[in-house]
Amino acid sequence: MVDGQRLSTAPGAHRLVNSLIHTRNGSVETGFVKAPGARLYYEAAGRGHPLLLIHAGVADCRMWDAQFPVFAEQFRVVRYDTRGFGKSLTEDVSFSNRQDVSDLLDHLGIERTYVIGVSRGGSIAIDFTLEHPERVAALIPVASGLGGFKSGSRPVQETQMFAEMDRLWEAKEFTRLADLEVRMWVSGPGQPPDRVALPVRERIREMILNNYTTHKVEGQSIVMEPPAAGRLGEIRVPTLVVLGDLDESGVLAAADEIVRGVAGARKVVVPGTAHMLSLEKPEEFTKIVLDFLQSLGV
Repeated sequence: MVDGQRLSTAPGAHRLVNSLIHTRNGSVETGFVKAPGARLYYEAAGRGHPLLLIHAGVADCRMWDAQFPVFAEQFRVVRYDTRGFGKSLTEDVSFSNRQDVSDLLDHLGIERTYVIGVSRGGSIAIDFTLEHPERVAALIPVASGLGGFKSGSRPVQETQMFAEMDRLWEAKEFTRLADLEVRMWVSGPGQPPDRVALPVRERIREMILNNYTTHKVEGQSIVMEPPAAGRLGEIRVPTLVVLGDLDESGVLAAADEIVRGVAGARKVVVPGTAHMLSLEKPEEFTKIVLDFLQSLGV
């Protein structure tokens, strides 16, 4: 084993690899992992300690385009589309996102990894750390959700925006829903709609619409019990919580809860950013992550 990665791959894994793309920065392996009722798309590149990237619920693995090649210079970096997002299709079955992560790591021959997750991906990362503590070397929840956490009352504007998102979802008005989600998650609640550069807003809007229009079947996610909010004290790995100060109040409260609950957890707030801070300020975000991982001395 080298840096937490087995030298051999899981049995039969090579048969599922689609291609090996050669770039100026090295080769990128692309393929699909078989999981119960699904095929999970992934990309892997680089050498060194494994680093897993889990995307937000308003995106797919392309949200990591700015970070993926940079991280691949120092790590064995893996990004994937969670079930029902991007290129990862699912059948109408019950499934566990934690098990999907485990199946992906098994497929790639990875025993232990650093994990970064944004928003919904952060919640998956935390749950995976609790369910498979032996497989996580460091945890970075970014603008993260937190299973079982109740943030309390919200500002009126946020409450109204969430209610309207629910209404648009039920009505299947996906174009209007994508526009509203961009205002909430990219610009930030209460912020000018054009606060973030148009290319960033358009990129995330495209990913949102693609997920809504491509994936007619979602499956049923099995919630971890007991939920993470009451188990944060079980997390024993180096943890860095990252968020923007313009995010919605529930995310801000969840970040404080994670820092309180995980022994030794650090928190970095990126001023002037909202929920999708890794796309809004990619260079600053990348530096924060690299500084933290390099401080671990691996």
